[in-house]
Amino acid sequence: MKKLSILFFLMIVGVVSSAQILKPVSWAYKAKRISKTEAVVQIRATIDQGWHIYSQHLAPGGPDATVFTFAPSKDFALNGKTTEPKPTTYFDKSYKMNISYFENQVVFQQKIKLNKATAAVKGKVTFMVCDDTQCLPAEDVNFSIPVK
Repeated sequence: MKKLSILFFLMIVGVVSSAQILKPVSWAYKAKRISKTEAVVQIRATIDQGWHIYSQHLAPGGPDATVFTFAPSKDFALNGKTTEPKPTTYFDKSYKMNISYFENQVVFQQKIKLNKATAAVKGKVTFMVCDDTQCLPAEDVNFSIPVK
């Protein structure tokens, strides 16, 4: 009986260790001062080869757009909307609409007005990542970006 238990345990360990957790997007953050009272927060997505994330600007009825949510703070105020570079756009026959996306790497930027000398810009990014055969469920990633 003990040998059977050990064999079962080894089989379970083998199955679990061979399972892959897909994480095709990694995020990096930094803040850059542009004046004494202003800064730009940069949020960079590095995307594995063959995968893509979607633009913030998609029409309803398509895949999940990338969304930035910033926590309110007395230390800073958002100055405008989060910007992105020009995405790749194509007509998707499944959705019957234009879809805009990013591959490899993309940097989103948010200008802020500082109310104090330093601040921590906190929030989350919600995004969906897909390749040619599958999409992973939308994911939330929290961030905290120091502005010095």
